[in-house]
Amino acid sequence: MTLNICTSLLLLFLGNSVWTRTVRQVYDDLDPEHWSHYTSECPRECFCPPSFPNALYCDNKGLKEIPAIPARIWYLYLQNNLIETISEKPFVNATHLRWINLNKNKITNNGIESGVLSKLKRLLYLFLEDNELEEVPAPLPVGLEQLRLARNKISRIPEGVFSNLENLTMLDLHHNSLLDSALQSDTFQGLNNLMQLNIAKNSLKKMPLSLPANTLQLFLDNNSIEVIPENYFSAIPKVTFLRLNYNKLSDDGIPPNGFNVSSILDLQLSHNQLTKIPPINAHLEHLHLDHNRIKSVNGTQICPVSIAIEEDYGFYGNIPRLRYLRLDGNEIQPPIPLDIMICFRLLQAVVI
Repeated sequence: MTLNICTSLLLLFLGNSVWTRTVRQVYDDLDPEHWSHYTSECPRECFCPPSFPNALYCDNKGLKEIPAIPARIWYLYLQNNLIETISEKPFVNATHLRWINLNKNKITNNGIESGVLSKLKRLLYLFLEDNELEEVPAPLPVGLEQLRLARNKISRIPEGVFSNLENLTMLDLHHNSLLDSALQSDTFQGLNNLMQLNIAKNSLKKMPLSLPANTLQLFLDNNSIEVIPENYFSAIPKVTFLRLNYNKLSDDGIPPNGFNVSSILDLQLSHNQLTKIPPINAHLEHLHLDHNRIKSVNGTQICPVSIAIEEDYGFYGNIPRLRYLRLDGNEIQPPIPLDIMICFRLLQAVVI
């Protein structure tokens, strides 16, 4: 599992390196004599840096509408304005756009012209955070890799809106108004390469259904989730980072081995209603249980392997990998029990 994650991160790094070299090549090939041409076609409300000819900076300008975008632009910055609409006209020549940042505007669903986003065929990153959207905009560009919709008023997800987004790796819907009814069994269908899903700070009472199998990071903080269904994580066997802070989880709401999942390396259950530490897997590296109702810790009981068996493996054997344990904000009194240290020999920090 660790090897797979490292391989994925290496591929992401190499991909970013190739992207950087491609952009640098654009800069290197640009003849300084042509800078005046690029400046002349720059919208007067915006800034076109000669050293970054593929970027257009129109942020923090008090704009109420999007200016005409030159054909050469790949990166478009429109955040912190007063824009209410996204129409097709400004993008007629902008066929190479990869990145659009429209965060912190006043865009509503009614203000988005039908089909305008899906016509941006090369768009990879779309940022629409801090607007006034009430549902996920549709249709979307099929090549999207990141979609950020945090801090809107989204309570509805149109049927099939994600069905063609096979390249999407990150979907951020945190701090919206989503109820359980908004997440159907087919809501995330088609997101075959999704790695990070953020639905924190919504109004969920249940764990979302039918998540993409490749999900690595799942953020569900600040909801009202009470129960983890039996075998829930078998459907997302690659999940590595799981955040369930600030929910309503109790001991009864967690199956006996609900979090005993070998893929999970970072588990965050802070600010819930737990009175004991749930069973964990030997592969877990970071465990956050602060601000629950835990009164005592028994290292022998929570140790994912028998301490006697662990001693047979030796220091370099298959011992539990926990390195960070946070227990402050409970009713536990120091010192740390010795059997905790005997079990978790790789512990580097314990907060109690």
